[in-house]
Amino acid sequence: MLCAYFKSGLCRSCTRIEQPYDVQLVEKQARCVAALVEYSCIDWLAPVVSAEMGFRNKAKMVVSGSCDAPVLGILDGAGAGAGVDLTGCPLYPQAIQAAFAPIMSLIRAARLAPYDIARRQGELKHVLLTYSERDNELMLRFVLRSSQALPEIRRHLLQLHIDMPNIGVVSANIQPIHQAIIEGPEEIPLTERQTLTMWLNDLPLYVRPRSFFQTNSAVAERLYATAQGWIAEIAPAGLWDLFCGVGGFALHAARVVPGPITGIEVSTEAIASAELSARQQGFDQVTFRALSADEFVQGRTAVPPLVIVNPPRRGLGAVLCAFLADSTAQWLIYSSCNPESLVRDIRMLTGFVPVRAQMFDIFPHTDHCEVLVLLVRQPGGV
Repeated sequence: MLCAYFKSGLCRSCTRIEQPYDVQLVEKQARCVAALVEYSCIDWLAPVVSAEMGFRNKAKMVVSGSCDAPVLGILDGAGAGAGVDLTGCPLYPQAIQAAFAPIMSLIRAARLAPYDIARRQGELKHVLLTYSERDNELMLRFVLRSSQALPEIRRHLLQLHIDMPNIGVVSANIQPIHQAIIEGPEEIPLTERQTLTMWLNDLPLYVRPRSFFQTNSAVAERLYATAQGWIAEIAPAGLWDLFCGVGGFALHAARVVPGPITGIEVSTEAIASAELSARQQGFDQVTFRALSADEFVQGRTAVPPLVIVNPPRRGLGAVLCAFLADSTAQWLIYSSCNPESLVRDIRMLTGFVPVRAQMFDIFPHTDHCEVLVLLVRQPGGV
């Protein structure tokens, strides 16, 4: 795919963008297979491909420049802190690209001073957008150094709604620390509504301002649908979904598992979203709890036959792997965004063997991807 930003050297985030997409897929699949080469019994399914352009459902834009001439994009990386305008990035759908102009109009009208890293001055650090394609709605978050600019933002929200009629959720995140941290712990609602509906496989998943959601909705749909198919094939009496986020795996599983399903996630916002989806869909067999996976399993002896895990890049860790290895679970479905931590965890999941895997290209033009693996307890295991 041709990208003027990459060609000019302004942005190098998509490290593989100059490769033909079919070559990217072959090489990415080969790296996944090589990471798990010691497990020759794996049946590798064909990779799930993505659109090459317009696939991102979110934008994380650093704000630089000035009140009169704001720049949304990234910093140049040369140490001077100059901004690089990325509003025309071809990875963003048209709805996100169209939102940048009215947002910059609000920045100018409200006199929001972009945060200057070198001088440690200014208020506005980032603009974060999330897009729901089916509803054609946007969530907008302003990341601010303090709450000082909130009155001016509120004063210009009506005009923003006029200029962006498809904006559904607006909030401000307060991030006062002078560090490379995108957002802080305090979120201030600026609209009455604070949930955006993301539809995957005709299932509504509710995203709140601080909830995690996959950046590629079309490929995420295939990921959850595949997991649902594997779960239906296993037909477990019940299951756990650890690191469940807003409930994607658990809620898809509820369509094919009548028995008890428990979703665990440390984020209270994500759990609130998951519970809303479960109530609206009438999934009475699903329970969600807000705590860490390690806390949840501590001291437990009764484990369902299937456990789904979707950890962050660092993986499950030794404690959780040891618990699952010693448990009575017969199947694991592991969704990983990091083949290195995936294989490290599988080695610690003694008694289980991976039998099926599939690569999902959620992050085209990069080395990153999602891998879904089915593990089965070996005969003679616990």
